[in-house]
Amino acid sequence: MRLTRASVRTGAIALAVGTLAASALLTAPGTQAAPPATVLTAPSPQGGDPIYGGSSRCSIGFNVRDGSNVYYFLTSGRCGNIAATWYADSARTVVLGTTVATSFPGNDYALVKYASGITPRGTVNLFDGTSRDITMAANAFVGESVCTSSATTPHVRCGAVTAINVTVNYAEGTVTGLIRTNICAEGGGPAGPLFDGAKAIGLYSGGSGTCSTGGTSYFQPVTEPLAVYGVSVY
Repeated sequence: MRLTRASVRTGAIALAVGTLAASALLTAPGTQAAPPATVLTAPSPQGGDPIYGGSSRCSIGFNVRDGSNVYYFLTSGRCGNIAATWYADSARTVVLGTTVATSFPGNDYALVKYASGITPRGTVNLFDGTSRDITMAANAFVGESVCTSSATTPHVRCGAVTAINVTVNYAEGTVTGLIRTNICAEGGGPAGPLFDGAKAIGLYSGGSGTCSTGGTSYFQPVTEPLAVYGVSVY
C-alpha cells in the first residue's frame, strides 16, 4: 500500500503578552517615561500542539522526560528529518527545542529536547479548552478504543485499533510494526498522539481515505521510542 501524508495547514500558537497600562506616567515635569517593554510568556506545550520547523508544520506527540528530569517530546521520524530546530509559532520566533535523534524510514519517531525555561505538560490537548492527563504508555491491541488529537483542524477523532505489526510503504521508504486504526486521517497533523484514556499508545505516521467515505490511519507504537531513548511519559 502506498500512502501520502495528510496535508498540513499553517497555523499559529497564540502567545500570552504581558503589558502595562497604556496611560502616560510623568516622572518629572515635562518628562514622559519610556514605554514598557513587551514580555513574552514562555510556552507550556502539550501533546497535539503544533510545532514549526524548516518550512513545515508538525505536532508534538507526547511529552517525555529522562531519569534526570530533562524534558523532551516525541514526534514522527519524518518530522525529525525535516528540521534541527523547532518553534512554537509559525513566525518561528519562539524556540521550543532541538532534534537530538530521529529514525525514519524503518521506524517513524524522533526525540526533541526542550529549550531551557520551558515547562511542558504531561497532557494531551483536546482542543476544547481541556486536556487529557497521560500517566503511562502501553502497547495497542486489536479492538482497543483509541483517540487521536490533531492541531491541524484542531480536533479529536476516535475509533478502534484494527491491526498491529502492519507494514506500510511510503514514498520515502518502508515502515514496519505500525498500528492500524479506522480513524479517518483527513486533516491529520503529522505525529499527533494516539491515546486510550490516560495511556499513551502511538504517534501518527500516515493514512488514507476521507472522513466522509471512511479512512485508515497508521501509528508508530510509542513504547518503542520510549525504550530506545530511555524516556517516559509522566
